[in-house]
Amino acid sequence: MLTFSQRQPPHTDALVTITLSLNAEERTRSRHKFILADGKEVFLRLSRGTVLNDGDILTNETQSIYMRIIAKPEPVLTAYAEIPLLLRAAYHLGNRHVPVEITSTYLRLSPDAVLAAMLTQLGLEIKEEIVPFKPELGAYGNHSHV
Repeated sequence: MLTFSQRQPPHTDALVTITLSLNAEERTRSRHKFILADGKEVFLRLSRGTVLNDGDILTNETQSIYMRIIAKPEPVLTAYAEIPLLLRAAYHLGNRHVPVEITSTYLRLSPDAVLAAMLTQLGLEIKEEIVPFKPELGAYGNHSHV
């Protein structure tokens, strides 16, 4: 089993030999075993609280193998509206401590019928999609990329 314990700067692209696709929840696991498409096992042993981002590069303990993290497409709800309404919806979702991806044109969250109904009632247009989900880390999230 390969153990990956260090995050590298993104400019190490040429050295990447492995990719690991993880959904948003899996990218929050700093210590976990995953199985690659070819059946190989990899173990993440990162600093506690590490949140991986799409495109992050990890190395094994000897820095001889490089692995890129890819945000895996997953079911999400994407809510569209003009900015004032998006801000109002983001406030309500934040009050519920819901992981949300925030942009200037949409909010994206994990599927939830109750939240979808709330957002629709607020006037947002909801679309079910299967795309990579990149929620905000929050005020206490690990923001470092190196």
